[in-house]
Amino acid sequence: MTSSYRVSMDLVDGYRFDVDLGVEGTGVLRMDEPPPLGEGAGPNAARLLAAAVGNCLASSALFCLRKARIDVRGMSAAVKAETGRNEKGRVRIHRIDVALYPEVSEEDGERIGRCMTLFEDFCMVTESVRGGIEVDVDVEPVIAADVVTST
Repeated sequence: MTSSYRVSMDLVDGYRFDVDLGVEGTGVLRMDEPPPLGEGAGPNAARLLAAAVGNCLASSALFCLRKARIDVRGMSAAVKAETGRNEKGRVRIHRIDVALYPEVSEEDGERIGRCMTLFEDFCMVTESVRGGIEVDVDVEPVIAADVVTST
């Protein structure tokens, strides 16, 4: 099964583009290159790629945990992209490190192992970019404090 989608963009000025992601109700995303090329008036493509990898992994992990009936009380992700020059002197993304922090109970923290061996394979974005960029993933469960209410 294949599917497709369209994203369109229009130059505003300099290196600023207004991007229509083709998702009803989301509005326009303003992108720009950082200085000295652009003015940094929005994220550039490299930052969006890092965000896409992190979001895809967090969503995939969340789906697996919920399917395993683990009560996920919160989910955070931190993504670090490392750039450098290739053999031709061109700047490239060399590596993306992703840390996921699912917030779970102590009991559920002991049951997440199976999901942690499966979820990456289902992340479309990460598995698509891994052919050219190293992507490391680390999951650090955050044990949620049980809320005690007083009457």
